[in-house]
Amino acid sequence: MDAPEYTTREAFEAVRGERGLAWEGLGLWSCGSFEGLRRPSVALVGTRAATPYGLRLARAFARELGAAGCSIVSGLALGIDAAAHEGALEAGAPTIGVLGSGHRRFFPRRNIELAERMIAAQGAVLSPFPPEQEAAPWHFLARNAIVAALADAVVVIEAPARSGALNTAGWAAPRIPVLAVPGDVDRAHVAGCHALIRDGAILARSAADVLEVLRLETIPASERPRRDGPSGALLDALSGGECNLDDLVDATGLAPAQALAELAMLELEGVVERRGATRFACSSG
Repeated sequence: MDAPEYTTREAFEAVRGERGLAWEGLGLWSCGSFEGLRRPSVALVGTRAATPYGLRLARAFARELGAAGCSIVSGLALGIDAAAHEGALEAGAPTIGVLGSGHRRFFPRRNIELAERMIAAQGAVLSPFPPEQEAAPWHFLARNAIVAALADAVVVIEAPARSGALNTAGWAAPRIPVLAVPGDVDRAHVAGCHALIRDGAILARSAADVLEVLRLETIPASERPRRDGPSGALLDALSGGECNLDDLVDATGLAPAQALAELAMLELEGVVERRGATRFACSSG
């Protein structure tokens, strides 16, 4: 990663235009380009201890929002943050990460390679702390404020009752829309999301709900990024029209239980719709 440059608040305001920044600092250290912030910017945040369900949703939200012309902002942490950055990269969209440390004391070290790919893809890695500053617990609260300040909406994906993602939502709530993705009511991993929805956050079932809040157009199904693996095989099978579960199992070679699990995820993302007990079709939206 190249040496970070100090960037004044005025430089960010020039990019953000009338939207401005809620952040009250004097400047940020930056590597890469923050031109992506000229786009509608969505912060996707959530727990570091993410489940496969949460990681998949974070990638899907970021991928579809990026394909719709948004930039993705997050905290470059493990878990949901990293999945969101990866999803943006899959869509070829700029993604902005904000550190809780200085660039030369990068934390978490496991995500340095991800950060370098973000910069190479015309995104940026920012920090409110000088390059040699080690990470400290309170730094991440300051980091969360900047993530919220750079966004036009915040989406919380898989957050327990005590989560830094809820802190980010708190910074955002007075100024921009806060959305939360629901899950099973008895799962501790999504208790924070349910609390946000109870207290007035907008329920987000898919990227389409976020685009609606931002008054942006939804991506037609034919223009969504191509998927690999089991979900891609199911979508290929559905590309010719409505199918029942038995036909999908025969076409993909998936076990019925795996096919149903994959279809449930695609349905939650708004990519597939259920038509009867065991019939499915690609969503027209």
